[in-house]
Amino acid sequence: MNIEEFQKVELRVAEVREAYRVEGSDKLIRLVLGLGEAGERQVVAGIGKAYAPEHLVGMEIVIVANLEPRELMGLQSQGMLLAAEGKDGQPVILTVAETVPPGTPIK
Repeated sequence: MNIEEFQKVELRVAEVREAYRVEGSDKLIRLVLGLGEAGERQVVAGIGKAYAPEHLVGMEIVIVANLEPRELMGLQSQGMLLAAEGKDGQPVILTVAETVPPGTPIK
């Protein structure tokens, strides 16, 4: 991948406003994210074995905001959160170190 291709990826800060387990899945969580002036969007993520939904609300996370929507278990996912693989193989959500307004582009 060259720099021009990488620059097409739109990373943004998002605030987790709501989080729910997806019925019928022990892995999927449905997140309602605030993106400032861009409004809200829904993202479905496979983080349910590592995170309880109630612990996600209020987190400022990093998302890929310009992906085409995708359907997962009947729910539309309008982006993707970024996570690293922890030492135990579980996802570790990428967050911001300081308070940043939701929707802020990451450069």
